[in-house]
Amino acid sequence: MPAARIAVIEGDGIGKEVVPEGRKVLDAAARLFGLDLRFDDFDWGCDHHARHGRMMPEDGLDRIAGHDVIFLGAIGWPTVSDVESLWTLLMPIRRNFQQYVNLRPVRLFEGVPSVLSAPGPIDFMIVRENNEGEYSEIGGRMFPGTDQEMVIQNTVLTRFGCDRVMRFAFDLAMKRKRRLTSATKSNGIIHTMPFWDERFRAVAGDYPQVATEQYHIDILTAHFVRRPASFDVVVASNLFGDILSDLGPAVTGTIGIAPSGNLNPERRFPSMFEPVHGSAPDIAGQNIANPIGQIWSGAMMLEHLGATDAAAAIVTAIERVLASGENLTRDMGGTASTTSLGQAVADALSVHPAEVRRHG
Repeated sequence: MPAARIAVIEGDGIGKEVVPEGRKVLDAAARLFGLDLRFDDFDWGCDHHARHGRMMPEDGLDRIAGHDVIFLGAIGWPTVSDVESLWTLLMPIRRNFQQYVNLRPVRLFEGVPSVLSAPGPIDFMIVRENNEGEYSEIGGRMFPGTDQEMVIQNTVLTRFGCDRVMRFAFDLAMKRKRRLTSATKSNGIIHTMPFWDERFRAVAGDYPQVATEQYHIDILTAHFVRRPASFDVVVASNLFGDILSDLGPAVTGTIGIAPSGNLNPERRFPSMFEPVHGSAPDIAGQNIANPIGQIWSGAMMLEHLGATDAAAAIVTAIERVLASGENLTRDMGGTASTTSLGQAVADALSVHPAEVRRHG
């Protein structure tokens, strides 16, 4: 793998605590596998907003556009509105860099107690459309403060946008168990969701090897709880994918382990990797946050960069540490600190004998 330039944004809250643990593991993997990882730190977020009145500099996107990937912690703090923090940092990165796939693995690890009595072997992927859908900027507010106050929010689905994220999901299903589930709500949302269904059927015609199913979002959330082990790949619009990719990890025991990748599959722009959890102001600064989501996001980042052996080694290290039950944070029923769990994963990293021979 050639040298990789990584833009690091710790962000806010527990992001400042879990990102160093993610880097600790990435550094350990780099030593083991001879990777050249070059980190550039950017102190953007709500602290930057407090100093400069902005979440990032005016030329922020230009500063990171030349990087290969972005490693993000979490964004948000009570001193800045969620609208301001989201729409002036995270969303510009996702949209200007065409990160139209939000890929979120859902997996039950040995040693992490599920909230379900008999969950089964949960291991599936959620592919969330990440650039359009329900999270559009089209809409507005009229007559505020009066009895006629009115708000309008428009959902935007395009054939181009639907097809590209669905093709990504079908291609992913082809590499896995060849089963793809689509989330919809075409019985209640009269225009956009029937169009989503039409595009799903059209794209499915190019993938006869993949078994498909469609569920309305309400019953699909029930199935996530009743039989999560039955899913392989799930594709959904921006809002539905956002909801499902919180519910999935919650069913496996904790959202603290959930990673994600905001992908530009064509690699014309940098992709961004971040845990699913937020900045968690209520536990920030206490050294009790779960760093696994950040560490696993780092593994996804290495896989995207082509360092598949190193990525697999990190996931194996996570498996070993969680299965031992000796370094679990509070959300997993333990008493370990953020730093001790991160160190445990770094210490558990090893190279398979076959990889030792390959790397000399």
